[in-house]
Amino acid sequence: MARTEIARRGMLLVLSSPSGAGKTTITRAVLEREPGLQFSVSVTTRRPRAGEVDGRHYHFIDARRFDAMVRDGALLEHASVFGNFYGTPRAPIAAAIAAGRDVILDLDWQGAQQLRQALSADVVSIFVLPPDLETLERRLRSRAQDTEEVVNARMVESAEETSHWSEYDYVVINDELDASIAATRSILAAERARRERLLGLAGFVSRLRRPGAG
Repeated sequence: MARTEIARRGMLLVLSSPSGAGKTTITRAVLEREPGLQFSVSVTTRRPRAGEVDGRHYHFIDARRFDAMVRDGALLEHASVFGNFYGTPRAPIAAAIAAGRDVILDLDWQGAQQLRQALSADVVSIFVLPPDLETLERRLRSRAQDTEEVVNARMVESAEETSHWSEYDYVVINDELDASIAATRSILAAERARRERLLGLAGFVSRLRRPGAG
């Protein structure tokens, strides 16, 4: 029997966390398991890390082009993080939502805050917490991507980042990765079923109420 499809407005699933708590790992895992989900590729002025591909992980641009995008209103949100700038392009997000597609974003709290202000009805936010500070520091060091100075700065910054947990719709404590991925997918499934997102629901119910329908 064919699955019943009801027209739906897309949404933005935003994950934030202190650096090293696991939002990027969870985001990538959920993307692999949810074929109907797409990733929002941010722009950034930072240099690519080992293994990162331009246009897939980020759009790597220079500061002049970033400033022009801010000036032209081409970014839904933008922020400075450890001396580099990041932003979310507006056009692909608007197109996805209008077409009923869901988008997942990996943002810091500043970006998430701006995104909620711009598209509050379409944003579902999750804050990812580490189980403890020792685990957070171990994860940061195991990445081997940052200098000792940067690791220390990220640990100091984590207290400020964590203070914003109450601004989010959901909280996931990333103690066990598979459980965190499952929790995130459950949130996604529940939010997809929200009545206000199902634009075709009224028509569907109306057809069910017709005499002799079924």
